[in-house]
Amino acid sequence: MDLGIKGKWALVCGASKGLGLGCAQALAAEGVHVVMVARGAEVLAAAAAGIRTSAPGVQVIDVAADITTPEGRAAAFAAPGGPGTGFDIVVTNAGGPPPGDFRSWDREAWLKAVDANMLTPIELIKATVDGMAARGFGRIVNITSSAVKAPIDILGLSNGARSGLTGFVAGVARSGLAAQGVTINNLLPGKFDTDRLKGTLAGAASKTGKSVDEVRAAQMAQIPAKRFGTPAEFGAICAFLCSVQAGYLNGQNILPDGGAYPGTY
Repeated sequence: MDLGIKGKWALVCGASKGLGLGCAQALAAEGVHVVMVARGAEVLAAAAAGIRTSAPGVQVIDVAADITTPEGRAAAFAAPGGPGTGFDIVVTNAGGPPPGDFRSWDREAWLKAVDANMLTPIELIKATVDGMAARGFGRIVNITSSAVKAPIDILGLSNGARSGLTGFVAGVARSGLAAQGVTINNLLPGKFDTDRLKGTLAGAASKTGKSVDEVRAAQMAQIPAKRFGTPAEFGAICAFLCSVQAGYLNGQNILPDGGAYPGTY
């Protein structure tokens, strides 16, 4: 299927590895020019080089910056050769806050979580959505978490901040932008085989005294698909949400989790 987005420009955050990289790779494979943003310059440069090799006709610009800061966002929009704020596609993505007991989180911890996982996506939407509407096409995909749908007790910072973003998107996506060709959707990943998951498995193993392989097998057994997802699978879903075919899909929370969520709605 031709997704109809060849030649568009995308801003992909957290794009040096994991789910963000999966999205950047999938979009580039569709002929989308990509500005990749992440904090780690060396890893990001290697990821961008890989995409340039696999998609030689695509422009790939890597910007080593912290997208959660005003300076980082300014650097992304000012990337040499990029479209400024004239992106057709924006994929927001920031590392999740640390787990823990809510009793131990002070005001600063909450503000940091809200800034990264709620306010940063809102700032990116605000900076780009009017230009998208003026051009008659735009796709914004926010990478959030399955915890928005099924909150996890030790992820209170993430539950709260990402739920705030979800509520915001539910309103703004229905504010008339869809009539101008702009959609905003959220992708709520379950357990995908990323470095972040590997770290979580290692932490669980150290607490339980089990091996990482044992913990991994036990967690996969709880998923109807009996495995973790891959970044490539996630990227393919993201690319479809950015397609012309997905123009009637708006304000939704898409839950790729192998069937782990047990509810109907």
